[in-house]
Amino acid sequence: MSIGIIVMGLLVGFLVGLTGVGGASLLTPVLVLIGISPSIAVGTDLVYNSITKFFGSMQHWRQKTIDFTLVKYLAIGSIPSAICAVGVLHLFDSFFHNQELIIRHALGYVLIIVALMTLVKTFLKEQFEWNGVQMKPIHEKKRLTIAIGAIGGFVVGLTSIGSGSLFALAMLYLYKMNPSKLVGTDIAHAFLLATSAGIVHAGIGNVDYVLMFNLLLGSIPGVMLGSALSSKLPTKPLRAIMAVIILISGFKLI
Repeated sequence: MSIGIIVMGLLVGFLVGLTGVGGASLLTPVLVLIGISPSIAVGTDLVYNSITKFFGSMQHWRQKTIDFTLVKYLAIGSIPSAICAVGVLHLFDSFFHNQELIIRHALGYVLIIVALMTLVKTFLKEQFEWNGVQMKPIHEKKRLTIAIGAIGGFVVGLTSIGSGSLFALAMLYLYKMNPSKLVGTDIAHAFLLATSAGIVHAGIGNVDYVLMFNLLLGSIPGVMLGSALSSKLPTKPLRAIMAVIILISGFKLI
């Protein structure tokens, strides 16, 4: 048991609960910057995310705030793509021995994109409402949805980042649903995606289970505390600050 890792998990969980910013966007770069190898950071974060998203999915399933059709189409694209990303990464490492460098740089670029998208979602959310694509029924957007899943899934398999943030913004722009259903659908899909990619990473030895356990010990009470305070504090400026921190982390990793 590491007190430092538990405290870090507590802080990350608190910020996630308070702002809604994705945990992987905060946790994975911190792990890399404190000296954890990028492959272990990504694999551990995916399995950690799978466990946390499971409990969130169960809650939304009970509340009936999951669009299972949308989850299905996204998963058809994202799960094979995430598995492919891990396989390609492992193959590259076998030939070029540069897995850690690829993950580190990919993390940096994805963090910059996620930070900018978080700022857009925070301050320009109303610009994404009531466009023509939103009004089309889901079956007319099947191919588009699968393609979005495939692109996002590859990114998540490579970096562990985006299972919530990237897909949430895509759903906000392309699908008409109320906020609670958007969150529930996003979490349910993220659970399937993180679990699939996490299993593959675990299979090639990229998961530190002791590290994951310590993070969970801190993050579960942290999320509960942050969620309880989220209605009492102004989340928009906090989310903007978190986006700037993520942006700086991204540039540090490149």
